[in-house]
Amino acid sequence: MFNNSNTTKQNITHRKGMHSFIPFLISVITVFNTQAQISKVQDEWKTDKDLKSATLAFCVLDAKTSEVIAEHNAHTFMIPASTLKVVTTAAGLGILGSGYRFETKICHTGTFDKTTGIINGDLIIYGHGDPTLQSENFVSSKDTSQITDRWANVLKAKGVKEIKGKIIGDASYFDRIIPGNWIWADISNYFGVAPCALSYNDNKFKVVFCTKEAGCKADILKTYPSYINNTITINSSVIAKGTEDDAFVYGDPFSFTKDVSGKIPPNKKDFEVEAALPDPALLCAEMLYKSMIGVGIKCVPNSAISNYKRADSTSAARTTIYSHYSPSLEKIVFFTNLKSNNLYCETILRAIGKGSMYLGIDAVKNYWQKQGLDVSELFMSDGSGLSRSNTVSTYFQASLLSKIYRDSSYYKTFNNSLPIAGKSGSMSNVGKGKSIENNMRAKTGYINRARGYCGYVKGKSGKEMSFSVLFNNYNCSAKEAKNKIEKFLVELGEL
Repeated sequence: MFNNSNTTKQNITHRKGMHSFIPFLISVITVFNTQAQISKVQDEWKTDKDLKSATLAFCVLDAKTSEVIAEHNAHTFMIPASTLKVVTTAAGLGILGSGYRFETKICHTGTFDKTTGIINGDLIIYGHGDPTLQSENFVSSKDTSQITDRWANVLKAKGVKEIKGKIIGDASYFDRIIPGNWIWADISNYFGVAPCALSYNDNKFKVVFCTKEAGCKADILKTYPSYINNTITINSSVIAKGTEDDAFVYGDPFSFTKDVSGKIPPNKKDFEVEAALPDPALLCAEMLYKSMIGVGIKCVPNSAISNYKRADSTSAARTTIYSHYSPSLEKIVFFTNLKSNNLYCETILRAIGKGSMYLGIDAVKNYWQKQGLDVSELFMSDGSGLSRSNTVSTYFQASLLSKIYRDSSYYKTFNNSLPIAGKSGSMSNVGKGKSIENNMRAKTGYINRARGYCGYVKGKSGKEMSFSVLFNNYNCSAKEAKNKIEKFLVELGEL
């Protein structure tokens, strides 16, 4: 009888080989098709006169394995703009934990006589960076009360009837600095506000204009909120023209004098331009002063001041009366990434650095290095991406996102903070009616002539991908650059 055992073994071995080869072949075909689809977009970029002298880079990885699916200039240093926030916020979740809460202490120096209710000393609001105090993201528009009203009621309930000393807004826990390479056109506007250990009202105030016909100078109606003993002086050359808010605020960010120039739409009765508060800690102290007067606690008239100098060994001892805690870091990160909030992000960076921006940057880089990433492809001047001196490679960003994808401890929290294509935040108008709608979450980034996106996308094949795409120094409008990148994002959804 003919013995075919060897042949059978060979067939079995061959079939086993085929079983292992088929997934490989599918993978090769998928990569080939991916490259072919993406190459069409690249070919358009190559012949686009607006991108002739620009630097373009992208990297697409299999989120589960970090295998490179497609890339171009993936290890080139690029200006990330606000896509840098993924680096900072994810490190914040990893280092501090999603349940981390900022603490604000209400303390006093001297003595507190509970019989008479008199504090013979100063009342101090000691901030540790909580960016949510009276923040529009955490206060209902229908709620006209202040967080300081609640504090005043707590103090009254604890028996406080009179403060003999000052009301001090203490913001000394953070270094009072602005990154030296933030530009003049940013630092006095709402998006360039300085982080503060005692932030209040998102560290911004509003200038309300009234405009008539096009070409006329805009009139200032008021500014708010206002200080008790200081007046914010506005020198305005704003005119009525166009359809957009194209007015910018200039000046020393810590000064009470601001210059506003540019254009706002004509025929507006109450048009608001937002600017950086010169002294958030003072406003917080003044608001508590008003709130305490309102509930019947006696205070020395106009006794509210601010402090940014760290206490030394000779400073008076403090006794904590009450501690206020912020919402969880999970919720703060949600608004940081959804609304690209620079103040929140810079605050998280300083919380990581125990009050120091520089130590925060070192801690973020050390964290990602311990996660196995090559931090030589990351250069940070801030945490939010507002500086043009920040640089990162698209491979680093895509790899970081892939690392997070595989980390069950905070992937869900982080992913939920990213805007959804066609639905939310800065991605609400991206990919509408395309396959990426609802299937892509991404952090967007834009500063002058630098635009990008990084996040996650689920292709038609079901493959989960992490990606980063960055454009620098293009020669067209920001909107046109967005449209060019959107074509690339749409192709990712087709994979």
